[in-house]
Amino acid sequence: MKQPAAPVWRSDKLAAMGSSIFAEIQAWKQEAAQRGREVIDLSIGSPDRAPSLEIRELLSRSVLQEDQYTYPSSQGTPTFRKAASAWLKHRFGVDTNPETEILALMGSQDGLAHFAQAVCNPGDLAMVPDPGYPIYAGALQLAGVEPWLLPLREENGFMPDLTKIPEQIWQRTKFLLLNFPGNPIAVQADLTFFTELVALAKKHNVLIVHDAAYSEMGFDNYRPVSILQVPGASEIAVEFHSFSKSFHMAGCRIAFLAGNAEAVGALRDLKSNIDYGVFLPVQLAAAAALEHTMASGTERETALLYEKRRDVFTAALEAAGWTVKKPKATMFIWAKLPEAFRQDHNAGDSRQFARKLLLSTGVAVVPGIAFGQQGEGYVRIALVQEAEVLTEAAARIGAFLLQEADV
Repeated sequence: MKQPAAPVWRSDKLAAMGSSIFAEIQAWKQEAAQRGREVIDLSIGSPDRAPSLEIRELLSRSVLQEDQYTYPSSQGTPTFRKAASAWLKHRFGVDTNPETEILALMGSQDGLAHFAQAVCNPGDLAMVPDPGYPIYAGALQLAGVEPWLLPLREENGFMPDLTKIPEQIWQRTKFLLLNFPGNPIAVQADLTFFTELVALAKKHNVLIVHDAAYSEMGFDNYRPVSILQVPGASEIAVEFHSFSKSFHMAGCRIAFLAGNAEAVGALRDLKSNIDYGVFLPVQLAAAAALEHTMASGTERETALLYEKRRDVFTAALEAAGWTVKKPKATMFIWAKLPEAFRQDHNAGDSRQFARKLLLSTGVAVVPGIAFGQQGEGYVRIALVQEAEVLTEAAARIGAFLLQEADV
């Protein structure tokens, strides 16, 4: 008698959730370590600094209070939402209602992962950038939403060409997600672009979702702008803000969504069925971080840290024989593969390059293909080590390039 097939306890959606390359990179790191390489991990964008001592002390005192262990609400405490609203006013001149237009989140990835389920129905369509952060497209798979990939190409300065979006796509689109300055590409959008985008969105009744996780990491006196600065934008747009990079609070898992009250409310209602909100001491610490930066004038500290690292690393890379473009923001460098690794001087196999680099030198970077087909031919390098470590990484890369040139 034929035996029944063994059950499979794994959703098919997981295969389409994101690139398997991140799991591959972890395996490459282990293989490199087994070969005796000292790994310098420039792959994952995890900040290597802690929050300020003031914030850590506040957090430590708060967790000792007995009344901090009740269920928090999914909406976020009034204290946190008011601080977020005040910061948006201070930083961007944007007015928001903390009762209806601000929502606390367990990190921006939490909100991004659930957003499509909150505002879309299965079979709807959403536009997401390519290359883009993997959860953008992955979240659509979870929600049963059809993705339309908006290409970001070097010949357009990695800006989306809104004029190339077919009319029928605009008509079907529920929301369009963009990320300025971006991950993996530190693209700069100004208010002129956002004004044009808002006008198009209103014309086609499309919600704009802006991931502003890197809004506080602009370099060379560049200050990223908010889409909510455009008059009337809150009628058609929402924006994610994160504490992970700006305040070195990645492990705290705290962020917020701001903007259109209906969309914010939809995510709030979905989240109320999923979790009970962010740990109260974490919300208190995050609110204090916002209040401190507004009162002290220290809002540029994180940007200056990564600007210095950018300058040190790109100069060291150039001296080592690999010239890359200096980003104007974020904690990442989006680097075109060295000439010798491009196919017919065009793209190139970014996965093969990243693996060979890691196994040969111990320096871990992410292949551009991990972020979408348009990412092929590039690698993403995270500035998550101190300047002297980045200099060492550049020296190893230089030796690797010389060795490959001699092969």
